[in-house]
Amino acid sequence: MNSRLSSLSIISAVCIILIIPVLLMGCANLGPTTLKSERSNYNIAIQRTNDEQLLLNLIRLKYRDTPFFMEVSSVASQFTLSTTTNAAATLEEGVKGIFGFGGSLGFSEKPTVTYSPLQGDKFIQRVLSPLPLKTIVLLFHSGWSIERIFRLCFQQMNQLKNAPGASGPTPSLAPQFRNFTSAVKLLRALQVQDAITLSYQEKNGLPQLILHINEEYKNREEAKQFAHAVNVEPGRTYYVFNFSPTFNNTNKIQVVTRSLLGIMFYLSQAVEVPSKDISQGKVTQTKNSTGSIFDWKEVTGDLLRIRSSIDKPQTGSMVIFYREKWFYIDDSNLSSKSTFSLLAQIFSLQAGNIKDNTPLLTLPIGQ
Repeated sequence: MNSRLSSLSIISAVCIILIIPVLLMGCANLGPTTLKSERSNYNIAIQRTNDEQLLLNLIRLKYRDTPFFMEVSSVASQFTLSTTTNAAATLEEGVKGIFGFGGSLGFSEKPTVTYSPLQGDKFIQRVLSPLPLKTIVLLFHSGWSIERIFRLCFQQMNQLKNAPGASGPTPSLAPQFRNFTSAVKLLRALQVQDAITLSYQEKNGLPQLILHINEEYKNREEAKQFAHAVNVEPGRTYYVFNFSPTFNNTNKIQVVTRSLLGIMFYLSQAVEVPSKDISQGKVTQTKNSTGSIFDWKEVTGDLLRIRSSIDKPQTGSMVIFYREKWFYIDDSNLSSKSTFSLLAQIFSLQAGNIKDNTPLLTLPIGQ
């Protein structure tokens, strides 16, 4: 009997020795496996909530509610690993032996998310300051349509106005915009043919945006029509955009850029408010000079459409619930998604690197 027990002890020890490496192999793979899955999950969650927050603030501006931004400043996740092993052997009369062995591996996650409000002097300055010309050049060379950039970022080019009143709360009178839109569509036609490019320079300390037109395209119909529209001399290979007033200048174009908040106010006109909210006076109704209702889809309809519904939509790529209604951007509306993505990039460029924020909330999740 003692001999048999000794043999069982040896076998049990061997079993434990065999189980431990298996458990350790699981531990070794835990880190990479967790990183692979959790990093993607956090990435998707933060990206989605950032988009929802931006969409929410566009809707707030349409209703003249106060916009507010909460940024995720840090995400820390702690993983706790637990392992157990066991082995047992029993002897019964007339039975050679019954052996049992086993083990378990488990882990738990305790994430901590820190939120910070975007506020302070630096943020206010970036939100309210006119967009720098250097940023516009950067966006162009990132592959964005020059038409989309100019319509969002410029509210005036020489005498052409691009709904300047829409850079604030919804105006009561219909804006001027058609001639500006027609002019930038000509530039888009040249861009598609790879006939133009933009560059940035400073002359006498003043920023300048240079529109270059390829030699073989300078007398094309689109180039000539654009020059006539902004009242400069046609047939030139470059035109200079700056903030300074120009008088009888053959190749200089004065521009007025919107601020980040101005761009957001402009795009908030794309929010399609339910008729009940309109009848109750919750939003401003813009009117033509004849007294008829002006439709803002004439201005922003081909750029961005934010629809509303009582029931939660099934086709929305971005959806937010606000004022007892669902607001969303249709997943198949690629132009709207492009404009929204461009707005998100402009927001990141203007609102980034704000370091003087004190964390507002640090939330332990999942404990």
